[in-house]
Amino acid sequence: MRLLLRKSDDYMKGPTQMWDVGADDHETFHGAGILEHADLSLDEPEFERILFEDEEGLAGTIPHQLSKLPKNVRSSNTSSNRSGSAFCRLLSLEILDLSNNQFTGELPECWWEMQALQFMDLSNNSFSGEIPAAPLSHNCSLESLHLAGNDFTGFFPSVIKGCSELATLHIGSNRFLGGIPPWIGSGPLSLEILSLRSNNFAGEIPSKLSQLPNLQLLDLANNSLSGSIPKEFGNLTSMKHAKVMPSPLLTDGPKYQDRIDIIWKGRELIFQRTVVQLMIGIDFSSNSLSLCIPEELTNLQGLWFLNLSNNYLSCSIPENIGSLKYLESLDLSQNELSGTIPPDMSNLFSLEMLNLSSYHLSGKIPTGNQLQTLTDPSIYSNNSGLCGYPLDIPCTNASLPSDGGSEDQCEECKDPWLYYCVIAGIVFGFWLWCGMLFSIAKLRRFVFFFSDCKYKIMQKVQPAKQFLSKEDSDPIL
Repeated sequence: MRLLLRKSDDYMKGPTQMWDVGADDHETFHGAGILEHADLSLDEPEFERILFEDEEGLAGTIPHQLSKLPKNVRSSNTSSNRSGSAFCRLLSLEILDLSNNQFTGELPECWWEMQALQFMDLSNNSFSGEIPAAPLSHNCSLESLHLAGNDFTGFFPSVIKGCSELATLHIGSNRFLGGIPPWIGSGPLSLEILSLRSNNFAGEIPSKLSQLPNLQLLDLANNSLSGSIPKEFGNLTSMKHAKVMPSPLLTDGPKYQDRIDIIWKGRELIFQRTVVQLMIGIDFSSNSLSLCIPEELTNLQGLWFLNLSNNYLSCSIPENIGSLKYLESLDLSQNELSGTIPPDMSNLFSLEMLNLSSYHLSGKIPTGNQLQTLTDPSIYSNNSGLCGYPLDIPCTNASLPSDGGSEDQCEECKDPWLYYCVIAGIVFGFWLWCGMLFSIAKLRRFVFFFSDCKYKIMQKVQPAKQFLSKEDSDPIL
């Protein structure tokens, strides 16, 4: 790939490997040659007027002027009502960026004929309909796929299954529904970024996602997912250690910069690929997840952010939460958590954003290290049992938990098992005694002999008891 000076003869007349529609004068697409890079992202206002004479930006379906491209570029079906049919014959196209425009319509079924495509960004448009299924002969070369911010519907795109080189999948803010397919854990093993936020996905989170060895960003926020957080996620290999800044790659020209938008410390920010390569995080917020936070999550010591807010998680905060030494943002608010805040949380030396509000925590707020810098009382708001700095609630003996309080943080989880063990012990002991009585003859004779002696003694003692009781009741005696 090479970039050419826009005013040079090579750029204006010669065959190019990169299609860069910028703010220069472009009367036509003739002479574009075999395209390998098409960027129509809305960052050049001059292009808006010259190409479409629309001062409000690129809108409508993808233009049919593209069918005038020479050789293998011409489309045989320029009257299709599906967006982008003119692109289907761009067999050499490697990079396609149509993001941040106002394109509408559905993707054509021939879309996946562009088998050389490595980067595709259709985000922030008004595309609709289902993602076309790929033919069985499809040879997927995609490394990055961005479909976020559209109106796509249907189930999880099955075309992903054959994309073994896919590293980034961002399909958030659409209307996809159904469950997250378990096969994704054994499909694109090179997947590093998986963002499915703000859709209508339901069901449980498949534990097979833990089999993705390179996964470092997992965003499933704002869906309808239920069940528990799989404890197998503690085995996510790429999240166990912090990333190191990669050395710059030597290329013969500029490389297209992939990017991803992330909810970072409560704000939606866009990060370039070079930064994203260092980020490790999980966002399961705004779902219907329940039960306990798996202690295994504390194995992911490379995490930068962890957001489990607005669910129905219960039990207590994991005791080893302090092992996440690179954690900068932690949000566990709006859950059903109880117990005390683990003192180990003061070991989160990189922590800059913390939210533990609105559940049932009690006891003294830990102090020391990085927690001393988090002075906003709203961090711990709506926890009637908490006391200590930065709240204006002093800790008294009544407000502090007992010595064994930390061990009883999940009484509702432990007590049923105690009852089961007691009942099982009684039943076992009863049948053990009966079994010994019927199987051991000497024991049986001894028991019967003891019972007989006791009966005879009671028979002899009974007259004496009657005489004494009569003597007590007779006033003359």
